[in-house]
Amino acid sequence: MVKQYKVGDVLTGKVTGIQPYGAFVALDEYTQGLVHISEITYGFVKDVGELLKVGDEITVKVLEIEQESKKISLSIRALQEEPPYKKKEMPRKSLQDRVDENDAAGFQPLRDKLQDWIDQSGQN
Repeated sequence: MVKQYKVGDVLTGKVTGIQPYGAFVALDEYTQGLVHISEITYGFVKDVGELLKVGDEITVKVLEIEQESKKISLSIRALQEEPPYKKKEMPRKSLQDRVDENDAAGFQPLRDKLQDWIDQSGQN
């Protein structure tokens, strides 16, 4: 690496390659980094090629630098505002409410048979 990069740097680079696991980005003439598929955007990314193309100029943030292997991990997502996630709210019911709800339908056949079973057990 000719130029020294550090974690947290925000840089502009050019996409040089697309793989199923991410995109390679040239930061300068001699240095490339990888934007892993999980760092492209928030949410699920099925196909990197649907969001990025070779030749695209993108802004990235340096997440990690492995000095020995000279690998640089980059992120586009780190520069985006996290979307508000809407958690699907399910009404909370107590255990007793759920039992009462199912009691009428779920235990009715047993109630119907209970007296028959009691009568039968007395005959033996």
